[in-house]
Amino acid sequence: MEIKMGMFITLESNSSETVESVKCKVVDRQDNVLYVSQPVGMQTNKTCCLRKNTDYRALFQGEDKVIYTFPTKVIGEKMDQLPTILLSCPPRKEIKKIERRRFVRVRTSVDVSVEYNGQFHPYVTKDISAGGIAVKLQSVPPFAEGNTVTLTIVLPFKNGEIQYIQTDAKVVQIFKNNDEQLASFQFINIDEIDQQLILRFCFERQVLIMKEMSNLQ
Repeated sequence: MEIKMGMFITLESNSSETVESVKCKVVDRQDNVLYVSQPVGMQTNKTCCLRKNTDYRALFQGEDKVIYTFPTKVIGEKMDQLPTILLSCPPRKEIKKIERRRFVRVRTSVDVSVEYNGQFHPYVTKDISAGGIAVKLQSVPPFAEGNTVTLTIVLPFKNGEIQYIQTDAKVVQIFKNNDEQLASFQFINIDEIDQQLILRFCFERQVLIMKEMSNLQ
C-alpha cells in the first residue's frame, strides 16, 4: 500500500504505556522518510512533541478503506515555514493490512448509546471490533434487524484517556446466545480516525486479556 500525501496517521508509542497516542498528516515523502505535520494528541487535541529515536506503531486507512499498520521511528525535525516531523518509512513488506473481515473481535464491556427514532437507549457491549459491536439486551429493543441507528461508544484506554466514538450502524441480527439476548451492529461509513481508535482499543484489551490468562497459569 502506497502512503500518500494528505493521509492521516495515528502513532502509538512502544516505549511507554502512559504516552498519549497522536495523529498527524503526511505532507511529503522522500524515499524511506515520511514528513508529517506537527502531531496532535488524541485526548487533548493539542500539538505535542515527539522525541527523536522513539519507536512507534503507525496506523492509517488506505484508499481501499482498509486499515494498515507499520513500525516507524522519529528520525528528526525540519524547521520550515511549518515545522514537520521526519518518520522512518519501512519497505512495503513491513506495511501490514488488517482486512475488515479479520478485525480482532474482543469480548469486553463498554457503555454504548443507541439512537433510534430520536430516542437514546443505553446498553453494554458483549464484544467490539473495528467493524462492529454486539450489545446485551435486557428487554425487547425498539429497533429491528435491518434498521439504521446511530451509536455513541465510550472507549476507556489504559492511560486514563476516554474517547467517544459516534457512527451510524446497521442492525445485523437480534439473537439469543445461550441465556443472553444480543443485538449485533455493523458500522456504516465510520470515520477513519474513529476506526483507528477502536482498533487500538481492541489491541489494548487483547493484550490485557492475554496478560491475565498468563497470570493464572
